Amino acid sequence: MSEDLVLMSHHLCPYVQRAAIAMHEKGMQFDRIQIDLSAKPDWFMALSPLGKTPVLTVAGKPIFESSVILEYLEDTGPTPLHPTDPFLRAQHRAWMEFGSAVLNDIAGFYSGRTKEAFDEKTAALHRKFGRIETELGTGPYFNGKEFSLVDAVFGPIFRYFDTFDRIDDFHILTDMPKLTEWRQNLSRRPSVRMAVTTDYHARLVAFVRARGSYLSGIMEKNDRVMAG
Repeated sequence: MSEDLVLMSHHLCPYVQRAAIAMHEKGMQFDRIQIDLSAKPDWFMALSPLGKTPVLTVAGKPIFESSVILEYLEDTGPTPLHPTDPFLRAQHRAWMEFGSAVLNDIAGFYSGRTKEAFDEKTAALHRKFGRIETELGTGPYFNGKEFSLVDAVFGPIFRYFDTFDRIDDFHILTDMPKLTEWRQNLSRRPSVRMAVTTDYHARLVAFVRARGSYLSGIMEKNDRVMAG
C-alpha cells in the first residue's frame, strides 16, 4: 500500500467520491480502505473525530471533512480544479455548498417515511436542479470546457439518479436539457466512473430497501408487479 495517501471510504458515501474524483483527475496515487459505518473500528474513530467518511491520511496523519480534503488536494496536487480568478473560485465554492444542500434533500427523498415527506423532497430537488439549469452554459462541464471541483461534487449526485431512474420516473430532472447533458458528460468521465466500486448500484438498492421509507415501499410495490 501507498505510505502517502490513504482514503478512508464508504461504498455509498458521495463525499468520499468527491475526494476520489479529485485525486483521479490529478493523477495522484492513493489507496482506499472501506469502513463499515455501522460498526466503526476504534482505530477509525481515532482518526475521525466526527466518525464520518471521508478521512484522508497523509503519511499516517488524518485530514477529515471532504471540503477540507479537496482544498488540501488543490494546495498540494497537480492539475488545479479550481478557477484561478478569485471571484470565480469563490462562486465555485458556493455551488459546491449548494451541492451539499442537494445531497441533504436526496437523503430526505430516500428516507422520508410518508408520502408528504417524499413529495416535499421531490419538489425541493426539482427546484434546486431547476436553479442549476439556469446557471449552466454551453458545457460540457459546469465551467465550460474545464472540469472543476463543482463537477466532482455533482458527479456523485447524478449517480444517485442512475439508480432512482430504474425505480420510477419521479420527474425531478424533467425539462432540463442543459443539466441532462451535463449529467451525461459526467457519467462518461473516467474519474467519476472510478470513484465507486462496480457493485455500487446493487449496494444502493439494498440500502434504500432497508430504510423502510416511502421510496422503499414503491420498490416493494414494483417488485410485486414484476412478480406478476
